[in-house]
Amino acid sequence: MRAVITGGAGFIGSHLAEALLGRDDEVSVLDDLSTGRRENVRHLEDHPAFSFHLGSAADADRVARVLEGADVVFHLAAAVGVRLIIEKPVHTIETNVGATAVVLRAAARQGIPVVFTSTSEVYGKWDEAPFREDQDLHLGPTCRSRWSYACSKALDEWLALAWFREEGLPVVIARLFNTVGPRQEGRYGMVLPTFVRQALREEPITVFGDGGQSRCFAHVGDVVEALLLLSRTRRAHGQVVNVGSAREISIGDLARLVRERTGSRSPIVHVPYAEAYERGFEDMRRRVPDLRRLRELTGGFEPQTPLEEIIDQVILDLRREGGRAGRR
Repeated sequence: MRAVITGGAGFIGSHLAEALLGRDDEVSVLDDLSTGRRENVRHLEDHPAFSFHLGSAADADRVARVLEGADVVFHLAAAVGVRLIIEKPVHTIETNVGATAVVLRAAARQGIPVVFTSTSEVYGKWDEAPFREDQDLHLGPTCRSRWSYACSKALDEWLALAWFREEGLPVVIARLFNTVGPRQEGRYGMVLPTFVRQALREEPITVFGDGGQSRCFAHVGDVVEALLLLSRTRRAHGQVVNVGSAREISIGDLARLVRERTGSRSPIVHVPYAEAYERGFEDMRRRVPDLRRLRELTGGFEPQTPLEEIIDQVILDLRREGGRAGRR
């Protein structure tokens, strides 16, 4: 099989490329390196079945050429991270909506199935969990730029489903919940690598808000396996599917767990959202997936990697990058 990954030099995309090559598939990566890193796929570039294409998923001509002869496209290219969304809302909206429209149209013209990665952000401000794929969305006002990401990804979902219903394009929408693991960067607001880097440097571990907000963290390898299973499941066409872990942990407890696993003496400090991002910033209190649809479509798939092991892998990865090691 020949697979195309838009955003394939990013955190998730690079792990997906590895997994596909491990199955003896051919992989073409398209990435403009705006948030991805060439270093993430450098170790793959000597593989005879791997090719890297520098360019934007919003470039229709470029996308059409890269997709020629493909059997599936994994559309991961997107603006990522809360900080980037706050700082560059125009980039966020144009990248997410524009690139997705280009990729879907090109895939439809060539009859190529699409696996599109969306986000749990689309659920908005609901506190009642777990979240089901068919429940209503509860987004904040347009004057809060924080919600532009959720709205843009929700629009992407509607567009993908429209192509499925109107033109029969085989599309699967995977709503990802806090994917973490090696190679993830903290520069755009990703919480786990930020906490680990701070702990390794014996710096204050900065928890935004009161720390009571909770999330579920899934290992990137487990998420990639779920994406591969969904890509091979015809019953998943035209479906929105939650992908992640159902183990819930508060951000305050995550900070304490990171400090414990690194052996760090870093203090844990709380930073108001207004100082961390912008005045009036709104956040979700809980974000927990209902995974019944994923299990049903994939024959009972369950994430296998415990959070403690994920944290240890991130610690090792950042130590290899030269972060000052804490005591174990």
